[in-house]
Amino acid sequence: MTFKDDVADLAKRAISAQAIAQTEEATKNAIVMPFLRVLGFDVFDPTQVIPEYVADVGLKKGEKIDYAVKIGDQIEYLVEAKAVSVNLRDAQYSQLFRYYHTCDANIGILTNGLQVWFFADLEAPNKMDANPFFKFDILSYDDNDLRELEKFHKNNFSIENIKAAASSLKYLRGAMAFIEKQWANPDEEFVRMVARDFYEGQLRSSVVETMKPIVKRAFDDLFRQRALKRIDVAFDGGKEEELPEVNEAKVETTEDELQAFMIVRAIAAEVAPVSRISLRDAQSYCAILFDDNNRKPIARLHFNGKSKFVTVFSTGKEGTRHDVEGVEDIFQLSASIKTVVASYLGSSS
Repeated sequence: MTFKDDVADLAKRAISAQAIAQTEEATKNAIVMPFLRVLGFDVFDPTQVIPEYVADVGLKKGEKIDYAVKIGDQIEYLVEAKAVSVNLRDAQYSQLFRYYHTCDANIGILTNGLQVWFFADLEAPNKMDANPFFKFDILSYDDNDLRELEKFHKNNFSIENIKAAASSLKYLRGAMAFIEKQWANPDEEFVRMVARDFYEGQLRSSVVETMKPIVKRAFDDLFRQRALKRIDVAFDGGKEEELPEVNEAKVETTEDELQAFMIVRAIAAEVAPVSRISLRDAQSYCAILFDDNNRKPIARLHFNGKSKFVTVFSTGKEGTRHDVEGVEDIFQLSASIKTVVASYLGSSS
């Protein structure tokens, strides 16, 4: 099996475990230890994985970290696990912070089994940064995430390469945060910078206020245009399949559609990697596709009318309508969704 297959299997395990592994100990057994196995470690070999690792920190004696992970004679990873029900944003991980310095570890890992946060000492040597440089979501990842995660595999480990990548990820995260902030609510300085390129008059405050919604709309339209250009090439007699024209300005993916997509993705993850389940919005419906291929439809979300319904496709690509009152009703369609996804796994067209 490939690394990608191993992670996909872990995602299936995580989906099953999240409903029952509510305690920290259950989370460690059900998801965290299998995660360390995916990274190439023998969790039952104390020369590789040391559970309940003890190291005295200053006046604090006998404190334990959940796992110390060694490569050779060096402790490279310190792992602090939380229960699957814990939101990592709210989690306390002071022990991980203290142990990082004491043990001369290179990587700190905080996880609740579903999300995995990786920390290093990019800000100051031997002092763990307050913010993770990489976050991996076992239930929602793409090929780029997999490539980053694979760097932490025992056989690929190079702290020099990881830290170089970590610095890039740190700056990338900062750039994305800035863009997201300006996209949601562009500030005056940013609007002025953008407007200088095309506005010939004096940029008074009143003009800048007028420009703010225009700049925000430009972000929205640019994103939609780039998303719609992701055209899959389906070979049908040597011809590229044409996609219907879409009035981009009228396409808006709603919160309900995004939530419904995540539910379908979670259901499909029991039989296929979540990265192969994609969303493509249109004016009249929102399509959920396998491999982002419109010849491999899984479902269509019809949420824009007075009544909501979901069309789930069969292996023969025939759609069946299912009326829903809320997105949670999609869970009742799990069997049909898994059947059509499984049929595409062995299909080449």
